[in-house]
Amino acid sequence: MMMKSELIERKWRKFLFKVKLFKFVPFVDFVVAAGSLVVGGMNENSDFDVIVGVKSGRIFTVRFFSALTFGILGWRRSKIDHGVDTKDKICLSHFVTQASYKLAPPYNEYWKTMYSNLVPIMGDREKIDEFFKANDWLSSPRTYSEGEMAKNELHIKYNKSFKSNFWKFILSGSIGDWLEKRLKAAQVKRIEAGAKDIEPNKRRLIYTDELLEFHTYDKPVIR
Repeated sequence: MMMKSELIERKWRKFLFKVKLFKFVPFVDFVVAAGSLVVGGMNENSDFDVIVGVKSGRIFTVRFFSALTFGILGWRRSKIDHGVDTKDKICLSHFVTQASYKLAPPYNEYWKTMYSNLVPIMGDREKIDEFFKANDWLSSPRTYSEGEMAKNELHIKYNKSFKSNFWKFILSGSIGDWLEKRLKAAQVKRIEAGAKDIEPNKRRLIYTDELLEFHTYDKPVIR
């Protein structure tokens, strides 16, 4: 039987290999590891939870490109319910912009434990620090200095890919605004259709222009 530490080490290696795909996604500011990766309870079939910081006004665009990029390789967890294959797949369940860096209350023990142990993986150090500082509801608010980033062996240092920069250039203006509206309309329709399969008291769904959050253990918060 595989020892727990061996399982965790192997899972983290797989996660770090797969999460690098975010460098191909435009408008991503940072990525932090969340869920069982940081709070424990990981098992052989665990997926990989992330919180993705994105540019305001492009949150549905980022979700589209993320789903496309990870979906092509079969690395995306496609549904929020627990009755599907989740093993070693990236769970695209939490996207935030600067306006939604601070987690909305109530703050239960799970959220407190997870936010106290979030692990920055890639992205802009100053934006990660701003994200941590925004969550001042923690008893010991976190920061992320240059020194901490240098010591963090899990922080992936990378430059945005040509593909990401190309799409960022193309979609930064009016064309991007048009596409964002179309992608929002299509995604909201699918989100609401998929939510019907989950009991209302077992889901927490938020889908706005500043925050996308899809979880299955809190009461619904739909705006």
